[in-house]
Amino acid sequence: MSATALVCDIVRFSSVDGPGNRCVVFFQGCNFDCIACHNPYTINVCNNCGECVGVCESGALSLTSAGDVLWDPTACVGSDSCVSWCPHDSTPKARHMSVPQVLDQIRGPAPFLSGITLSGGEATQQSVFVAELFAAMKSDHKVNRLTRFIDSNGAAPQSVWLDLEPVVDGVMVDLKALDPVTHMAMTGHSNEEVLASITLLRSMGKLAEVRLLLLPGVNDSPDALARTGAWLHDIDPLMRLKLIGFRCHGVRHNGRVISEPNPEAMAGYAQIMRDAGMSRIISI
Repeated sequence: MSATALVCDIVRFSSVDGPGNRCVVFFQGCNFDCIACHNPYTINVCNNCGECVGVCESGALSLTSAGDVLWDPTACVGSDSCVSWCPHDSTPKARHMSVPQVLDQIRGPAPFLSGITLSGGEATQQSVFVAELFAAMKSDHKVNRLTRFIDSNGAAPQSVWLDLEPVVDGVMVDLKALDPVTHMAMTGHSNEEVLASITLLRSMGKLAEVRLLLLPGVNDSPDALARTGAWLHDIDPLMRLKLIGFRCHGVRHNGRVISEPNPEAMAGYAQIMRDAGMSRIISI
């Protein structure tokens, strides 16, 4: 029997989730609780509290006799008032999908795509499904030319990456902070697995990109960035490094007290990385 996954959404065309034009599958559920999360409604699985039902303008949400929240996609107008209201960092729109069902969503736009990216949430939390999906893509003549990428927080055990190595083309890893105390404050999680994942993926030839989300006054001190750059340089000075300035759009209220870095600050971050010996830097 094919594995299933809890999927939040599928975006058929995206130019910001990896190289080229990509189909992006967003998984529901994450093992981090980041203060700067831009998809906070993907963190937890719906607990059927029912708070969202009354705020749905289109009547697409209802409660079953068993007390479960039921979403009718044919009635939904996509206002997302439900996820804005949700006190649980979740969405009632997540649905269980099989590998064949996700493949059906990919085959249509496949001629216009460069690849597929699995995001979230955290895709590696449902790694059995990821492995089956990527293996099925490799054997499907309609989609096997597409590159298979994962956008990950890196907090997965070595065994997950070893299982995925034969079927994944590249992994883009978010490094929130090299300092463990800062990382814990930002995510509620240790960075031990993240650092180990970056090292392992580089040794496998599967590290497509490391991403640094930079929050002024939180993880952007010159000393912290210099140490981060030196650590990354020791792993691979030619790795693709993306510097992402924090933006308030989409984050929860407790994240909106953080300021956004200006262009001068972003230029300064990039210079620190260049001084550390990193040469393939993209700043957005």
